[in-house]
Amino acid sequence: MHKVPAALATALAVQILCQAFKVLLYSLRERRFAPEYFVSAGGFPSAHSAFVTALSVSVGLRSGFGSDLFAVAFVFSVIVIYDAYRLRGEVEKQARLLNRLTERLHPGEHPRLSEMVGHTLPEILAGVATGAGLGVLVSRFLFPV
Repeated sequence: MHKVPAALATALAVQILCQAFKVLLYSLRERRFAPEYFVSAGGFPSAHSAFVTALSVSVGLRSGFGSDLFAVAFVFSVIVIYDAYRLRGEVEKQARLLNRLTERLHPGEHPRLSEMVGHTLPEILAGVATGAGLGVLVSRFLFPV
């Protein structure tokens, strides 16, 4: 049996922690248990940003921040973060507009599109900060070099 690479395990742990935090945060906010946020695509903090930032930080700590492997992880992270903010943000705007139009023109005929798919800049920044901080902690304490 193969061992899971430490950088991957770190990133997965951070992803799970972020999604669990979303369940707690949105359950408190909505005053009901909201487990659907464990698999949600949007919201605070951006788990996408935290996931790839934790991966990059872990790779940097293990392979060196001047390594080619860190460069690849960093570029990958920037692409994912940019898409979470810009591309999915536009998809979210379009979903809101389509939901309003559909409800106005064809009330009750079509299911609503999810409007929680993108991220705001504060959600992205919180995800990056969370990913960096937890990435260092998980890497250092669970997978020391």
